[in-house]
Amino acid sequence: MYRKLTTPSILSYLIIFLFLILFFSIFKLQIVEGTKYSNIAEKNYVRIKTIFPVRGEMYDCKYRSITLNKPSYNLYIAPGKITDENKVAEFIIKNFDIKLKEVKEIIHDSRFRLYQEVLIVQNINFKKMIKTSEQLNYYPSLSFKIEKIRNYIYTNHFTGYVGRINEKEYFILKEKGYSINSYIGKSGLEKYYEEILRGKNGYKILQVDASGQNLQFFKHNLEKSPVDGTNLILTIDNELQSFVSSIFPDDKNGAIVIMDVETGGILAYVSKPDFDQNIFSGNLSTEEWNEIVNDPAKPMLDRIIHGTYPPGSVYKTVIATLGLEEKVLNEKTKLVKCVGGLWFGNRYFKCWWKKGHGRLNVVDAIKYSCDVFFYDLSTQFSLEQIHNFTKENMLAVKTEIDLPGERAGFFPTRQWYIDNYGKYISIIGYKVNLCIGQGEVLFTPLQVCSYYAAIANNGIWTRPHLLEKTIEEKKTQTVQVERKQLPLSIENLQLLQMSLYKVVNESYGTGVAASLREVIVYGKTGSAENHMGEETHSWFVGYAKCEMFNIAFVVFLENAGHGGSVSAPIARRIIQFYYNLEKI
Repeated sequence: MYRKLTTPSILSYLIIFLFLILFFSIFKLQIVEGTKYSNIAEKNYVRIKTIFPVRGEMYDCKYRSITLNKPSYNLYIAPGKITDENKVAEFIIKNFDIKLKEVKEIIHDSRFRLYQEVLIVQNINFKKMIKTSEQLNYYPSLSFKIEKIRNYIYTNHFTGYVGRINEKEYFILKEKGYSINSYIGKSGLEKYYEEILRGKNGYKILQVDASGQNLQFFKHNLEKSPVDGTNLILTIDNELQSFVSSIFPDDKNGAIVIMDVETGGILAYVSKPDFDQNIFSGNLSTEEWNEIVNDPAKPMLDRIIHGTYPPGSVYKTVIATLGLEEKVLNEKTKLVKCVGGLWFGNRYFKCWWKKGHGRLNVVDAIKYSCDVFFYDLSTQFSLEQIHNFTKENMLAVKTEIDLPGERAGFFPTRQWYIDNYGKYISIIGYKVNLCIGQGEVLFTPLQVCSYYAAIANNGIWTRPHLLEKTIEEKKTQTVQVERKQLPLSIENLQLLQMSLYKVVNESYGTGVAASLREVIVYGKTGSAENHMGEETHSWFVGYAKCEMFNIAFVVFLENAGHGGSVSAPIARRIIQFYYNLEKI
């Protein structure tokens, strides 16, 4: 006999059978082929594509370009789409100027950014891009993009340069919208004004399939346009900048800075040797970078704000002013007779003029730059008085110019000598040397320029700056600058100005090589000894004025010789050029 199956029994078996099929299907999907389908699912998701803004550009005071953004053909790689790493790497090094080691490092460092495109080669030649793009069907992980790249019109230090963000910078800045492909300001104005130059990112939300293609499911309110960076109008005059750079002696290092006396705007900013910032817009190798940073001439050193030097005789005006303000002397006071030097204890301090200048008042002491006059004057003050008065004149302190990494310089105190040489150290000899700008005193060329600009501007010190105004979305904003009064009276200021006039415009003044007929030039020479034992550093500083302008200047050459014979003629050529430029 057999048992007849009823309808409920058949239905039960059918349900069990269906559940078994479902169970085995789920087991196969999740266990047997779980990894496969997990990877497929991972590739089908919503992606947020960042749209980067165009970086703000820089222009000179007459709206002529200093930096540009030009098109760049860039090669990107998506690590998650790499099917054969070695094959891809070989293709890249065969067709582009990049080493296998660098390619491997980029792929390795980006191994966790599976579906983020990573920049691998930048600024590719157009013909090369067209030729290789035909082969990208075989390399789905590679793609080309047309983007903007920074281009600098002429070599300089003040703009600085942009470079590829590194891991440390990315870790700090990623919350502000930076990606691993971002370029950021590394030095100069590019770094100082990075936040406003870069603009603000936009975005686009995409629904993609397993191949990365946009499914276009989202069509409304899922895209935000980027805000382009702010344009900077600088105080720099391109024509003056180029001229100053062109006449700088090829065999010398140093700095030349030209500043508008009333506004504090920097008209020319030249530090030599310099470097081509455009090299950082390409694929700079480690070897090329090491060659630059290890160059003994230090082309990346901005000598205007990062270089500190003994000022030599250009510092004598500070000590003269201290004597006048403290009423130790007046315009008629004559100090000890200069016979070529002066004894202090058992040490003889020489004057630069071996025959001696005789007895001089303060005006002629500055005109002839007599060392003995200032040796004698130094005995009237404590080192602390000199130290404090120097800093009150904005020397050996940062000017706070709108550039990163400015150095403060240095002026020693009694305590510094005790800490370094012992508590029984005699300060007199050091103090005598300091008062002619020698020894441990160190200033930057910019500090000296802004100090002499204050002398030209009735004692009003103006903070030097490179940014004149910003332009953002057709809105212009002019920069406000800080001003302060230096500690000197009008009477003593006029006496100081008379002295600087005689340096250049009277017979036997040390700066007569800078005199001009059309422009009144005031100046001070300096020849500062340096610890390297080579030629003295050559200084010529001061200001020049006429109906069209009033500018302060510093011409400084390392190890070049006497300021009056080396730097003063260069200053004369610059002032003459600017006069001809402005009268057009």
